[in-house]
Amino acid sequence: MMRSSWRQQDQEQSAENNRGISGHMLTLHQRLYHALSLGLRSYGDKGKKWQCADIEIQRLVIRSIDAFLDCISAETNTILQHPLVKDAIADIVGALEGILQLKNEAMLSLASNVAVKMVNILPNSIRQSHVLDLVCHLTSLLPSQQLQVAVSCVTALKLILSNLSSKREREVWKILKETNTVVHIVNNIQDFSGGTKPIEYFQEMVSLLSKILWRWPPSRFCVWSDSKLMEILGVISLEPNFSVKLAVLQLYSALALCGNGAQKLLEKGETVLYMMEDCMAMSNCISVQIEGFKLAQCLAINEQGCSKMMKMCCEPIVKSIINGLSSWSSHSGKIPKDQMALLMEVCRLALITRWAGEHHTYFWKLGIGNVLLNLLLNNFHKTHQPQTFLSLEEQITTARKGLSAKFLLVLRPFIWDILGGLAAHCPEDVNAKMHGDEVCVNLLITCACLSFVYSIHTTRQFYESASRSVLMMIYSPCKYIASQARLLLSEILRPYGKVYPKYLLDKLNNSINGIELPDNLQTTIDLMSLACYSGLPQYRKHVIKCQGIKTLIAIIRWCLSNDVHIKRSSVAPHLHSTFSGRTCCWIHTEDWDGEDIPLFFSLWGLAELMHHAGQVDYNEAQLVSELQGICSDDTCTPGPRWYAAYILSYLGFYGFPNKIGKRIGKALNEKELSDLELILTNGEPLSVHGVILTVQCPSLLPPEKLPRNERSCDGSFVRKDAEKCGRLKKGIHLSAQVDRQALLKLLEYVYLGYLQAGAELVKKLKMFARHCNLQCLLQLLCKKNPKWGTPVPSLNLTSALGPAGQHFSDIILEAKATDQIHWTCSTCSVSTPHMHVHKVILWTSCEYFQALFRSGMQESHSETIKVPVSWEALDKLVNWFYSGELPAPISSCLWDNLDVEEKLNELHPYVELCWLAEFWLLGDVHEHCTRVVMSCLDSARNLSIKILQIAANLSQWKLAEAAANYMAPSYHHLRNSGKLEELDEELVDMVRAASVRLSQEGGGHHPSP
Repeated sequence: MMRSSWRQQDQEQSAENNRGISGHMLTLHQRLYHALSLGLRSYGDKGKKWQCADIEIQRLVIRSIDAFLDCISAETNTILQHPLVKDAIADIVGALEGILQLKNEAMLSLASNVAVKMVNILPNSIRQSHVLDLVCHLTSLLPSQQLQVAVSCVTALKLILSNLSSKREREVWKILKETNTVVHIVNNIQDFSGGTKPIEYFQEMVSLLSKILWRWPPSRFCVWSDSKLMEILGVISLEPNFSVKLAVLQLYSALALCGNGAQKLLEKGETVLYMMEDCMAMSNCISVQIEGFKLAQCLAINEQGCSKMMKMCCEPIVKSIINGLSSWSSHSGKIPKDQMALLMEVCRLALITRWAGEHHTYFWKLGIGNVLLNLLLNNFHKTHQPQTFLSLEEQITTARKGLSAKFLLVLRPFIWDILGGLAAHCPEDVNAKMHGDEVCVNLLITCACLSFVYSIHTTRQFYESASRSVLMMIYSPCKYIASQARLLLSEILRPYGKVYPKYLLDKLNNSINGIELPDNLQTTIDLMSLACYSGLPQYRKHVIKCQGIKTLIAIIRWCLSNDVHIKRSSVAPHLHSTFSGRTCCWIHTEDWDGEDIPLFFSLWGLAELMHHAGQVDYNEAQLVSELQGICSDDTCTPGPRWYAAYILSYLGFYGFPNKIGKRIGKALNEKELSDLELILTNGEPLSVHGVILTVQCPSLLPPEKLPRNERSCDGSFVRKDAEKCGRLKKGIHLSAQVDRQALLKLLEYVYLGYLQAGAELVKKLKMFARHCNLQCLLQLLCKKNPKWGTPVPSLNLTSALGPAGQHFSDIILEAKATDQIHWTCSTCSVSTPHMHVHKVILWTSCEYFQALFRSGMQESHSETIKVPVSWEALDKLVNWFYSGELPAPISSCLWDNLDVEEKLNELHPYVELCWLAEFWLLGDVHEHCTRVVMSCLDSARNLSIKILQIAANLSQWKLAEAAANYMAPSYHHLRNSGKLEELDEELVDMVRAASVRLSQEGGGHHPSP
């Protein structure tokens, strides 16, 4: 009776477990497990493993799995969550892995096809738990000679990687590296070029490769650096098959995510860009167009990349953008999803308007105003005559009505940014009428101004772009745009009176005083709004009266003291794209305002207020010091530095203080080393240095007044007026119009990079700056608003090492001969690497040379100073003498892919310079080189033994200690493997002591050096 009860309970439990499962599926499930039982063995906690090599049993299992999967795919998705099915999936994966691992030629095709089907059917939540095993076995089959097997594995891997969770990325990349997946795929693509495999094989391989490159930056180098592969891709991309072009475009985009890869693609120039332009054409399907625009975005991630691309194909790309922004149609106010996706990518590429260049001319010429207005106001030109004149009131009414329709809201941030970039880079004398865009431009400005007003009280992401656009239009170099923007904004703001400026100032004061929690987005909008108000005469006085200057100075100090750094991308989500966060090896990708948005817009607003303010209560000396600190901070982006310099021009300071200027400026009063004299009409000579004037202000040295020279056999210049016992100074007579005081100030700027002058002297300096073509100084003297995107001028004299100033050279620096360089001169006996330099530069750079010259070195062109470092180190050091900067070693993927010996060759000069800098008292050089070596050690610890030995030989014990710390975690392994035997006992003791310290601290990693 009891036994009968148990049997009944088992049956009921079985029925409960099988509830929701069809009879057919139960039958297939039973057949599946009967087949699996023939080869799948349980190993307790270790799970189940396949242990059968019999082909017939494998075939039976594969067919059973295939039938079971077909049944699952015919059911609803909920069936996959059933316990019976979930348990079966785990066993299916185990069996498939085992069969694939056996690599039986007869079974691989069947097993790989079933693997694809399984990956297709499984939901991502279930697939993730098996992803590592699947990837491991599928990648091992990529080199298979059976095309169907290789293609099936590629298809399955693509599905897996397309839905891979971020948690699994690191583990999957480890498997891909261990199985040499990228190498196998590249080999397969190269084998395809033989012509024996179908085009689908190539497409699948390229598609998988692009997915890998997209996710894992370390995989990109070995692809873009493979010249054979790149040549094959270039040839195949010319095929008329757009499916092939699509695959190649995706791969090129993934390669271009690497800055070095993008450079390689741009070097191929016509081939890559021609295909890209061809694919962006409206005659193609939308998916191909989208990939073309994505590639263009990747190549133009920063201004340098954009400039290179535009130099090769400016007009075609702008035409493609205009066509892409124009080729849409709405049905009942809605745009199809595929058209919307295309519009988004075209808009992202159109953001290249934020950078200066020839493309701006083409944008206006091809009617960008009409195109943007149609996107903003839903085909405005279908209901309005394009040349119809509209009054101010009509413009505002039309714009308000169009904006209220909320058509394509998602595109508005892009439209404002595109418009703002066009306004910021529009030439001063360009009038919208020239391109028939007057009505369109006025309406666009009106729409932006209306959105600006909305932004003051509403924290919405797309209003940030509108406020930014209005700000750029108000301060546009184009007089027409600037005047219209001020006129329209004033008219729109008129009903609100002067309430808003006070409201903005109160909000900003509350934020920096801790009364309200600061909101990055709203603070950014408020600061831009305040800068806009400061540009309107009728509101500027009110802002000043409400202590706007005091508020902005307080915000600037708050940013500096709290180290506030906010990127625009953190407050403008539309700037995030599909490749955001996936790039590598790109530099200078930030816009002009960089990571200092609050500081930047505070300086902008303050500059405009101070331009029109009278006597204001603030500590001028403190403000000057703070602004000069911003100007000289080379880690700060150009925008804040320019506006800091602009404000300083109202306080009598002009230019950009910098370290090298402070150093070179010592030569201003050094007459003994001067080789030229500027002679005033009263006969008074001013001693100057030809090398500095030749680079910084060649207009002061008329060509006919320059010393005559003749070239020697080693390529240098020999002065005819140089004598063995002394140097004759060449005199240059100046005209009677030259004012002595103004000339001295101009020389101060030439040597130092900045000057201080009163109002009367400024008038005279303007004439000098204009005559000498010193545009930066002239702009500051004239107190012109900085033009968006203008780089900060640098005091760089490195061009004097070439023909521009070499004829003034009077010293030879001779380096040690090294294995890395074999320098010889075919026409003379010189066989040692050497460089012609200028005594005045050495004198200003190093106390060692000052002492050496004071000791009485003979004035002779042939005098030589032997520098006890290699040529590579000397070359870097001389660059620092002339520019204040040390060239950086190879970095990013180029560094990562050097072998140990190559990396050591890169670092060796920096260790040498550490030693020399200590000997010559060059503190900045020593600090910089130490930082470089330690940074490289952190990324390549296998260099530690060599660096430890080199550093110890040069008595650089700080570096030696750092290398020992990096070796500490591996001390026992290094000792047991015999790798420490090449070190002196003293150095081994240093590593041992570092290891003991590490163990006492309880850490498994090295302490910070």
